[in-house]
Amino acid sequence: MSWLQLIFATTPNDSVLLSDSLSAAGALAVSFQDGADQPLLQRSTEAMGLWSQTQVTGLFTAETHPQVIIQQLEQALGHHPVYHVETLEDEDWARSWMDRFRPMKFGDRLWVCPSWHTPPEPDAATIMMDPGLAFGTGTHASTALCLQWLATHPPTAQCVVDFGCGSGILAIAALKLGAREVIAIDNDPQAREVTLANARVNGVADRVRILSPEKMPDQAVANTLLANILAQPLMTLAPQITRLTQAGGRLVLAGMLCEQTMEVRTYYEPTFTLHTRSRAEWAMLYGLKQEAGK
Repeated sequence: MSWLQLIFATTPNDSVLLSDSLSAAGALAVSFQDGADQPLLQRSTEAMGLWSQTQVTGLFTAETHPQVIIQQLEQALGHHPVYHVETLEDEDWARSWMDRFRPMKFGDRLWVCPSWHTPPEPDAATIMMDPGLAFGTGTHASTALCLQWLATHPPTAQCVVDFGCGSGILAIAALKLGAREVIAIDNDPQAREVTLANARVNGVADRVRILSPEKMPDQAVANTLLANILAQPLMTLAPQITRLTQAGGRLVLAGMLCEQTMEVRTYYEPTFTLHTRSRAEWAMLYGLKQEAGK
């Protein structure tokens, strides 16, 4: 059996939207790579990010008609993307995709490891996760920022909410780092299925509740709330995110470009005291929800 790769030359501004659009168009997997051939996955998280010349690759079955995909992408992006098509045989597909994903370390003891690698540190907190349909394997700068933050702020015995769970990587990381339970929320049924599957692979499915937004709790439940989504949803969902976070609880917001940070934080301050971290063109806001009366 053969496969098609649609390979796009793009910028960080378009990369996440392009990735989401490829998945919506039926891509079996999506990966990011530097357009100047710098390796994407490196053991040092300081090297991660998306570059000014970013290559986004979508994998499709051989029966896929590229022009149909491109028409869908044009509607989503608002312009005609620059791309080319490659055909891969089975063994070339496996080699190509496995070579791109290697174990990554965050902090002192958190690893993300694909299934075809042996965990580098057996006693560490290791997430076994392969690239797939739902966004989030630790390779994107936003996910890397969140994983690094979790690794240095382990949510021991806490209830954690992962709002927009995607692949479930942050939910699983929280549980591997000692969270009591995680409530994983996503409006995409496919993301919820992938989160459950990944939680089972990692032996934490008994401690994660996976919900659609309409079924999320009415009261503040999160000692830590993680939301690695795009800037516009972060602003639109600010009332729900604020309500779910307990007084004195910790908040992590990611998925925004650095230039969007000031606008996003206006939706959360002064209820939260927030700080900023960034990697490449991407930013993360993190901080505490104010106690009542303060």
